[in-house]
Amino acid sequence: MGVRLSSQPENRLKDSVSPYLRSAAHQPIDWYEWGDAAFARAKSENKPMLLDIGAVWCHWCHVIDRESYESTEIAKIINENFVAVKVDRDERPDVDARYQSAISALSGQGGWPLTGFLLPDGKPFYGGTYFPPDDQGGRPGFRRVLLAVADSYRNKRADLERAANSLADAVAQAETFNGARAKFELSVVDAQVQSITKLFDIRNGGFGQSPKFSHASAIELVLERYQETKEKHLLAMAETTLEKMARGGVYDQLAGGFHRYSVDERWLVPHFEKMSYDNSELLKNYLHGWQVTQNSFLRETAEGIIGWVNELLSDQHSGGFYASQDADYCLADDGDYFTWTLEEVREVLLPAEARIIELYYDIEARGEMHHNPAKNVLWVARDPGAIAKTLGGDETAVRLTVARAKDKMLAGRLRRITPYIDTTMYVSWNAMFVSAYLEAARILGRSIGDNCRDFALKTMNRMLEEAWTEDKGFAHRIGGPRLEGSLDDQVFSVIALLDAYETTLNPRYFRAAQRTLDYLLEYYADAQGGGFFDRPSNAAPLGGLDVRRKPFQDSPTPGANSVAITALVRIHAFTGDERYYNFAQKTLEAFAGIAPQYGLFAATYGLAALLFARHPMQVLITGRADDPAALSLEVAANRVFRLGKSVMRFTATGENGTMIENLPEALKETLPHLQADKAVAVICAGQSCLPPTADPAQLTAILENGAVGAVGRS
Repeated sequence: MGVRLSSQPENRLKDSVSPYLRSAAHQPIDWYEWGDAAFARAKSENKPMLLDIGAVWCHWCHVIDRESYESTEIAKIINENFVAVKVDRDERPDVDARYQSAISALSGQGGWPLTGFLLPDGKPFYGGTYFPPDDQGGRPGFRRVLLAVADSYRNKRADLERAANSLADAVAQAETFNGARAKFELSVVDAQVQSITKLFDIRNGGFGQSPKFSHASAIELVLERYQETKEKHLLAMAETTLEKMARGGVYDQLAGGFHRYSVDERWLVPHFEKMSYDNSELLKNYLHGWQVTQNSFLRETAEGIIGWVNELLSDQHSGGFYASQDADYCLADDGDYFTWTLEEVREVLLPAEARIIELYYDIEARGEMHHNPAKNVLWVARDPGAIAKTLGGDETAVRLTVARAKDKMLAGRLRRITPYIDTTMYVSWNAMFVSAYLEAARILGRSIGDNCRDFALKTMNRMLEEAWTEDKGFAHRIGGPRLEGSLDDQVFSVIALLDAYETTLNPRYFRAAQRTLDYLLEYYADAQGGGFFDRPSNAAPLGGLDVRRKPFQDSPTPGANSVAITALVRIHAFTGDERYYNFAQKTLEAFAGIAPQYGLFAATYGLAALLFARHPMQVLITGRADDPAALSLEVAANRVFRLGKSVMRFTATGENGTMIENLPEALKETLPHLQADKAVAVICAGQSCLPPTADPAQLTAILENGAVGAVGRS
């Protein structure tokens, strides 16, 4: 919702870099940001701490702000009895992750807003999520909770300290995955695919019941397994899920891009915030779905995501992807910006257009929104062919009318107050989108693809210039005061740098990737147990829950340790340096004992396991930059989806003509035997290469079959 103006005197959050914290600057609470000052005051005044963790895009965070934190009565209780700390979960994912784990263990609830009560040293002893101001629907009111906690702190301090210490020990045990180490077996992928298959919703697509999240890594794993086995049910799972999501209200039918999740199993009614990290990973899903199926609807959806991002979620001038778009612009607007009444539709369309759109999106006098029953979520209820049959018209004419009507409705929606866009640029989420845009560049071809390539590289260059240093790797944020990076920022950036290198063969990207990975091995790695902690060993103390944590689960982004394995495997494929391969194996082993239990929520681990076991496929294409035969080979190579496949274009006269220092040894040995100006493709994996081919059809066939068996680790 952005920053609100108020006559209330501003508190110390007014100077925060975070838009979420600044939005609370008018509240009558003596808020602190997370840091030493808050802990020092709590200890000096012997007060418990109230911790509020939320985000600028979070609807219920705004609700508790308005109902409780803007109440002078509740503020008086808080200021007299607590030291209050407000945290932006996007800005401080390290703080959020630890307290989510602790409060979930205490209350069985997690999510945002997260409300925690802490000892002065930061150890939590009680908490929950959203509290209404007064007792309501079986939930205790916030006033009563605050007074009861303050009383317990005064009169039962010893009990609270015992509980807090016990909880901190339990969180430390759980977050480091002690006891999870086992021998790595590739059969873990079979167990994960079986688990995902059992959760598949055959009617609606997706996995599990409501609320429904997209689980992008699981879709990716299913697509890759289908490419390997050609089991038709796997293709049906992936394609059904992608189609149902894109036809549902969870997809913004007018502007493109996906909302965060659906509250129902049919993908109809979403939580309307749009997150960068969801859309980058779903963009990859739809691109890969298009590669595998040639279903044009999946390609159109991918292009829709790109169109929305280019328009609203990126700095097209300087490079960079913004963090999120809010669900609503005020508390009274719970998704109203994105939804339509029947009257609103008829106001912007001609009667004939409205009739078709009402059938297409199932728009009626009563819609799907409980708080405002007249509001309709837009979802594709009928195809143009069915509408043409119903109305006795022509299908092509219906399609043209739908396209024209969508443009008019979008123009009408843009006249509404637009929900706030958080223009903060977080490094990890930018890296994810750099990789997604470079994938789009390879798959979508000229025009859209070229624009994606240029913008991704512009963003990557900005990340290197503004957020990267040789001695500390990547920061967490592009611009503003340096906010130290986490494991996510490093590993997703390594992947993006490798993608940029494969796209350009510019050694700058490869050197930065290798330097960052070496920094990870030195400061983030658990040298004894394997795996990586989310904060470096030289990081400043975090507070009372300063546990060493190894992020593994895919929630809400791909698990950072699994991404790290992929980075290690890919770097090893270029360098042959066994340090990377060995630590990839050690990290796989660190989680092998529990990965099958995580199933759907550790699909990224399954992807990393596959890549480790069979090694990345690398395709090098030679020939002049303007050679149609070379272009045909490039198109053929990019047509096929295979996990970890890279396509590198080497031109004798182009700027990469001498940039072979970072190519794998097998390719370096092969390259001198080729005529650089002759169009051929060479496929390598591990330490071996197949004979060159100049036949695009043969190249496609080899890649479809995985080039496994003929090419492997020597």
